[in-house]
Parts: sequence; structure tokens; C-alpha cells
Amino acid sequence: MALGVGTSLRELPGVGPARGRGLEKLGLRSVGDLLRCAPRAYEDRRRSYTFRDAPEGVPVCVAAMVAEPARYSYVRKGMELVKVRLVDETAAATATFFNQNYTKDVLRVGERYIFYGKVERAGRRRRLTNPAFEREDKKRFTGRIMPVYALTRGISNNLVAGLALRCVEECAGQVEEVLPAALRREYQLPTAEFACRNIHFPADEQALDVARRRAVFEELFCLSCGLSMLRRQRERQAGPVFSTVPMEEFLALLPFSLTGAQRRALEEIAVDTALGGRMNRLVQGDVGSGKTMAAAYGAWLAARSGYQCALMAPTELLAEQHFRTLEPLLAPAGVRAGLLTGSVKGGRRKQICDALRTGGLDLVIGTHALLSEGVEFARLGLAAADEQHRFGVAQRAALAAKADESPHVLVMSATPIPRTLALMIYGDLDVSIIDQLPPGRAPVETYVVGEDKRARMYAFVRKMVEQGRQVYVVCPAVAEQEETGPAEGILLTPAAAPAGTGCSGGIKAAQPYAQKLREEVFPELRVGLVHGRMKGKEKDAVMTAFAAGELDILVSTTVIEVGVDVPNAALMVVENAERFGLSQLHQLRGRVGRGKHQSYCVLITGSRSPESRARLKTLAGTCDGFRIAEEDLKHRGPGDFFGERQHGLPQLAMADLAEDMQVLKQAQQAAAALLEANPDLSGPEYDPLLGRVRALFAENPDMFN
Repeated sequence: MALGVGTSLRELPGVGPARGRGLEKLGLRSVGDLLRCAPRAYEDRRRSYTFRDAPEGVPVCVAAMVAEPARYSYVRKGMELVKVRLVDETAAATATFFNQNYTKDVLRVGERYIFYGKVERAGRRRRLTNPAFEREDKKRFTGRIMPVYALTRGISNNLVAGLALRCVEECAGQVEEVLPAALRREYQLPTAEFACRNIHFPADEQALDVARRRAVFEELFCLSCGLSMLRRQRERQAGPVFSTVPMEEFLALLPFSLTGAQRRALEEIAVDTALGGRMNRLVQGDVGSGKTMAAAYGAWLAARSGYQCALMAPTELLAEQHFRTLEPLLAPAGVRAGLLTGSVKGGRRKQICDALRTGGLDLVIGTHALLSEGVEFARLGLAAADEQHRFGVAQRAALAAKADESPHVLVMSATPIPRTLALMIYGDLDVSIIDQLPPGRAPVETYVVGEDKRARMYAFVRKMVEQGRQVYVVCPAVAEQEETGPAEGILLTPAAAPAGTGCSGGIKAAQPYAQKLREEVFPELRVGLVHGRMKGKEKDAVMTAFAAGELDILVSTTVIEVGVDVPNAALMVVENAERFGLSQLHQLRGRVGRGKHQSYCVLITGSRSPESRARLKTLAGTCDGFRIAEEDLKHRGPGDFFGERQHGLPQLAMADLAEDMQVLKQAQQAAAALLEANPDLSGPEYDPLLGRVRALFAENPDMFN
């Protein structure tokens, strides 16, 4: 049977209905899918040794004969062993297979096999554990670099590699070439066929490097083209035209001076909203840098131009805080503001909705309630979202859809993104960076301490409270012996510490730890607890009590990462700090230092890892969120920075942005040059590239229309 890239994998020998379903779980339906599926790792099976000469602890190939029938033993439920005695011309060895019962029937006495694994020695005995193997007279993977693929239940690596071998041999030449020949020559990239063959079954390490660079370049190049085309399409859309009012009139409303970085962001908003196109701008600033002034200015500009502004915040508390800040600030300029959250009900809700529909309000600040049915605008000109990573692309679009004409969009984020990643993640947005703190804001003093300093830390907490200050204590998990989501902590092992310590295997869990602090450590203080498993009203009640000074200590998970300002909170204690990313720790640290008092952050770690300690000391040594983000990128990769922004954008299959920054820059440069010369990628030579770009953004199929 002749194969093509469109052939279903179910048509290949050895792939029945069950395996077909397993392959589909991995996203592998056709030959083309498999050819585009990059291995996650490789095994070097080119090295062959005898049992006597095999280096210890290094995976190698050994040709050996099965000397005796396999011995099977049932150890306990979920644990079965098969042991096989092997011999070659130099020595004997025992191969032990855990939970691979089929091996007792497959490995036949007197037949020779190639085994791949680590040969371990115990005295004069030699053993292998779970080695891969194939018959010597039917070898396919011995003597080559073997691909290792992502798998699922019922799908073995041998199956996927075997299918890949046939598909590569028969169909690598059919892989579509999406990169123009001139581009390949300029950046010294091999053909698509070479890349396909050597991604799956590389001839050697150099061929793999060349093939992988081509695959990474292609992925980032197509993504860059798509993002640039998105931006150009958006720039073609008409948007409301705001009046060019002198900024000094707005500045006169403020009881403080703006930083240079804030003024730059405001000037960029003014230009965007006056040109007749549709603004789609991200204002990205460090914790406490004053991003809210961008929303205030946008709302003021909209009102001066006869338009309305909607500002969406992720929590009721944050929405209320924005309302308390912006309403008195803008009221003297005649801007009429309202608050709409889930708690606003009955007559008050009807009053707000009527005012929005008839034009009686210029600015509405709210939560997801702004997206609900019945909320209509007379003339929405600006849709703004605070803490953009809490809102998906679809939610922002739903808010914008409430306008008769496409409104300007302004999103704000306090999560600094490494400059090297900003174009990648926000390639279809314009980005304003506020990288200065307002004058008078003292940096938060940060210390990294070990478990041996816990008593001193407790004494410091007590001292801060005696001075009238308040304290946050953040834990990585909610409860003991519980698997929690990424924003709420980690998987805890069974408790290894005495009951009531709030510590499971050394990991602090918020619920029991709050109880311990309340009953044993600080019985004289008022200790509160908040975490993401609580109902919204419960969380808000605790946060309101803390903000009102009715609690001395607030034990929390990272749910407070985005929270209300509590100027009196002057100490942040983070337990098991090594379990958080640096950027997340920086966000948590930003909860303090918002008042006139010197503030502190204490990072407690029981880790003895020098690398982990060095990482935390990076945070202690700087308050520059962008520098911290660059360090986080180095240590943890780019995953943390994508978050909700990935909704509607393609996932990266090949590129590792921590390692491939140079290739990213080249791909972006190449995409910019090509689109400048041929903005629509018109012409037969570019049809494959345009098709790939469209396919990459398949979740958003109308974006190029």
C-alpha cells in the first residue's frame, strides 16, 4: 500500500481501532500529523558493547542470547516481575522487567536479541532493568539515533517509532515546503525533506542540530507572520476618533506628578485614539508603577469625546478599589462613573444599566458582570481590562462586542514580561512599558532565610504588629494531602510532620498553618485565612476585614497575588519560597510597600539546593520586575508568561524560547522583511506559507478575513 501525507494511520499494519484511538489522543490521525510530531528526546543506540566491556551506568546496546526460560513472579497488586537470564560470548546477565508481562512470551530461549539499557554490576553479577530490545535478525532501531515520542496508555514508543520510520522513508519527500528558497539560502536552512528525515531519525548530532534549527525557525517564522498580519488587519479597522485635548488638562486633575514612563504611555494612548484606527494596546508595568492612570486617562479622553469607557477588573474588591480611586479623580472633570458587580442588584443594577444604555454614565467599572445580558451601552468607545492574564481573549472580545462600532481596547498587566518575549506573546498588540516607580516609593527590603530562623521570623511578625502594621503569610497549598491547581499550590505527599503543624513533608498548607498560628504561635493576634477554594463572598469578606485593619495577619495562597491595596500591610512572608516562580514572588512582594511605612518581604526556604538559593537571592537583590522576569525565563522557561494569552494563539511544538532566542530574533526579522515586500503573501510561491499561517491560527479562522 502506497502512503501519502493524508493517509490515515489506522490504515497502517498494526494499528487497530484501540491503537487508533490512542494515537488520536496524541493528535496523530494522519501520516502528515506523525511527520510533524517532533520526538521529545533521543536515545543513542549506535554504541554496542559486550557485557564484560559495557561501561556502568550508561545506556548501551548489547547483543545477547536468552539462556533460560523467563521466570515470572507476582509481588503484590500492581507489581509483577519477569526475570530472564542472558549470555553473550563474555559473560552472563539478568534482565528484569517490571509490569511488562508480555516479555515472558516474547523472549525465546536460544534466540539472540539486541538489548538497550544500563548494564549494572553487583559484585560479579550483571543486570539490566527494563531494557528495550529487538531481535538481532530483525533489528530496526539498533545502530542509529532512536527517537523517543510522547506517549499515552496503550501506545508504546516502539509502535510510534515503527510507524514514523515507515512514514519518513516513504513520505518525507512529500512534506510541503513552506519557506521560500531565497529565505532558506539567506538563513542557511535545509529543505523540509532533510529536516523531516533528521528530526525523526537523525544521521548524526550535527544533522539533528541543523534539522531542529530549521524546524524551530519555520515555526517561529510562521507565527511571526501570523501575528504581524493580525496586527495589520486590526490597524485597518476603523475605531472611534477621540479629541486631541491637551494632556495638561488631565494632569491638572491629579494630586501628584506622573513619572516619565507614565507620561509616555499616556501620549501613546492619545496618538492611538486620535488617528481613526482601532487601538489595541497593552500597558505593562511593574507592581505599583501606576498603570491605573492609563485607564483613567483613556476614560477621560473618551468622555471628552462623547464616548463611554468600560473598565473590567478580575474581582469585586479590585473593581471597588478602582471605583474609589477613579470616581473622585474624574468627577471634577464632569466624568460620571458607576460601579457594576455581581453584588449590585435590584433597583441599583437597573439604575446603572439604564444610565449606560441612555448615555447617563461615561465610565462603568465592574467585573464579569459587565458581560452579562442586559448591559448595553449608548456609545462604548473604550474597553479596558485590568490584570489581563485573568481574562481570556474571548472575554475581552465579548466586552468589545457590546459596542456598535469597534471600540479601542486597553489591557493592563502587572506581570512584567521579558522584553525578549513581549513581541512573541503580544505580537498583535502595541505595548507600552511603565518601568519607573512613583517618587517616594521605598523599595521593599527582601531577605532569604532558612527554617532555622523561623523563631526570629515569628518575633519579627510580632514586632511589626506591635508597631501597628499588618502581615501577609503566603503558603503554596490550601490543605494537606491534596492535589491543587497551579494558582493554588502543589501536590502534597502524605503528612510527615506532627498534626497541626500545617506542614506536609515540609510544605506549608494554608488551612492547618492558619490554625497553628492562631492557636499556638500568635494566640493574642487576629489571624485570618483566605484561599481560592472559598466562595467569592467569603474571600471578599476576609479581604475587606484585612483592608479595614480588623485582622493583624492574613494567611493566604497566591489568591492575593492580585488584590486590593492595603497601605498598612508592611510585611510579606512567603513559605516554601523555592516552590514559586520569581515573577510570582515579585507579584506577591508587590502586595506590601504601598503605604508610607518601610516594608519587608521574607522568603522562607528549607531547600539546600545552591541553585534554588541563588535564584531567590536574585529576587532579594533587585526590585526590577523585568530583570526578574528575564531570570525566570532562564530558569523556568516561557510557560508562566503565556497564561491566558495563549487562548486563540497557537501552541509551540518545537521552539524552546529559553534556548531559541537567537532563532526567534532571526525569524521575526525575516518575517518583517518578507511582509514589508509582500504584505498579503500573494503569489503561488507563497501559497504554502499562507496556508500554514492560516492553519496555525485555526482556532480563530476568521481573523484573516
